[in-house]
Amino acid sequence: MILLGASEVMFLPPAWPLLSTVRRCSAFIVVGLPWLFLYASAASDPGYITRSNHSQQMSLYPYNFAIFYPGQSCRTCLLLKPARSKHCSICKRCISKHDHHCIFINNCVGYGNYHFFLSLLASTAFLSTYATYVGLSILSDLVRIEIPNWSLRGKGYAWSQYFNTLAWALNQQMRIGAVTLLCLLTSPLILGLLSYHLYLIWAGMTTNESMKWSDLQADISDGYAFIRALPKDRQKDDRYEPLWTQWPKESDYILTRSHDGLPRHNIIGTGEWEPVWKLDNIENLYDLGLAQNLKDIFRPANSFKNSEHTG
Repeated sequence: MILLGASEVMFLPPAWPLLSTVRRCSAFIVVGLPWLFLYASAASDPGYITRSNHSQQMSLYPYNFAIFYPGQSCRTCLLLKPARSKHCSICKRCISKHDHHCIFINNCVGYGNYHFFLSLLASTAFLSTYATYVGLSILSDLVRIEIPNWSLRGKGYAWSQYFNTLAWALNQQMRIGAVTLLCLLTSPLILGLLSYHLYLIWAGMTTNESMKWSDLQADISDGYAFIRALPKDRQKDDRYEPLWTQWPKESDYILTRSHDGLPRHNIIGTGEWEPVWKLDNIENLYDLGLAQNLKDIFRPANSFKNSEHTG
């Protein structure tokens, strides 16, 4: 964020007289949004789990019996772990739907602020891309004063001529040129991070869960994962798991892992244990499709209030 602020201080004063009225007006929005979402991401509650809200946090998501199981407690907070939660060793708190701890916002990203964090990534990606476009436009306009037929595409120019011309423009507007180059180089990185989180949303998982699925994939490859059905009339013990959740789906299977290649027999379930050979054969309970996954992020408190709850 220091880099972002310094770049804006370097770029805007010399560029402002060269901007059109439309670009000046849009600059207030494009520049302001990342700071707004940065503050929201850093200052908001990411989903701290406390004794006072523990029962409400337990009712958000069911255990999927694949990477989240009932009955597991946090040894630090001394609370039963809700599904999709994780204890953050930096924040020293359990976080609901924990994604990761972000050093850039000095806060965890979780159930309560993931929508702000995603908006921060999107607005910053747009800002860096837009700044690259505006900066190149200013430099091109500067070149056209000397070379009227100049085009940023470089048609009709050899590579050496093209880059020498751009180097001249950069030398004329050093601050604008430096920030433009910086944005040009960093935009793919920001867009890549945004794309990764959009993929996670599409897949119905968090960064923390993606690592758990990767660990499970390793056990599947080694032949250590087994699956069987859960009883349809299973009675839940409210000491270890919620009797109902707001989530519209519940798991109908249980998966276990054994490092001796043999399934354990003292676990709930009906039927014979069957080996799992592909991760694709395991349904991700938390993936409801892109539209519903986005709804869970941007309207988490009201996402599935009218859903029928089982259990």
